[in-house]
Amino acid sequence: MAALIVVNIGIPTIFLVVRLVAHAVAPKSYGPAGGYDIFTSLVAGVMYVFGFIVAATLGCTAGSVDLTDGMFRHLVITGRSRLALYFARIPAGLAIIVPMVAVGFTIVCAVCVFAAPTKLYYQGVNVPPGLSLSGFESWASQHPKEAICGLPYRINNNKRGPQIGVACFLNQNGTISIPPGTTGFKHISATAQKAEAVSIAKQNYSQYSKIFLYPSTSLMVKAGLWIELEATIGFIVGLGLASLMGQRTVPVILMIVLEIVLTPIFSRTVITHLINVQRGLVGLATAHLEPGGLPRAFGGGGPGGAPVLVPESTTVAVCVIVGWLVVWTALGAWRMSKRDA
Repeated sequence: MAALIVVNIGIPTIFLVVRLVAHAVAPKSYGPAGGYDIFTSLVAGVMYVFGFIVAATLGCTAGSVDLTDGMFRHLVITGRSRLALYFARIPAGLAIIVPMVAVGFTIVCAVCVFAAPTKLYYQGVNVPPGLSLSGFESWASQHPKEAICGLPYRINNNKRGPQIGVACFLNQNGTISIPPGTTGFKHISATAQKAEAVSIAKQNYSQYSKIFLYPSTSLMVKAGLWIELEATIGFIVGLGLASLMGQRTVPVILMIVLEIVLTPIFSRTVITHLINVQRGLVGLATAHLEPGGLPRAFGGGGPGGAPVLVPESTTVAVCVIVGWLVVWTALGAWRMSKRDA
């Protein structure tokens, strides 16, 4: 239990405490400890994985510890049904793992909301948060040099804009630098600068609109339910697998391999002749239920850097999750009912 608490609660807490202390000591060198980016990175990159591993470890322990400690025969001679002995472990284990994951997630949410940055920096440019498309374009027209020098853009070959003749970039402190020997903005009229800034803002709005100072309440609720679902799956599958195999070490290793090796590979690589087998992977199913405001778990990307998954409908994903829970519970219960005392 101590080890599980350290992994699930201790790692995110230590990370956030270090960020809080660093920002308090040197705010100019280290950014705020919380915020939207920190929240999404911790949830999708840390808590999702560690929550599953912690839950699977607890499930494997619950499914095998009575055998390894020689207590199974003592449970049987009480006269209780073996199925009752097995099914009692599910609510008992979830009563441990669900609050444990919730505590770690609550700490992350609290820090990310109350220690969030007060300014939004997009591509290094200080931009007001939550602007509509027209508002973002209006801001760009009022700050054309910052938009042209700071925001990335694609060149339209049919209409080459005046930014082609501008060599500039933003410094870390937000000031604009123009290399020596270049004319900068001198040969570009204010009207052309504003028009070009608005065009660049249009190109960047889809990415800008996904960035916030801190996570919304809706996103935090959905993300919390999502990682609790992942932990529940890890516990129940681990319980059934350990009960079936009669030991803890090998099932724990298999569950870790499933989570951090097999799932990332088969969730993003389409194997034509095995695509239906891939769709039966529980990790792919839970990835398809991931809230929209989070980056893809395990990272990865497709064309243009956009994260992609093996295609699967929400209905199929739900059926796969239910199937895994039912099948592994049935296998674990069956093995316990047939095991010699």
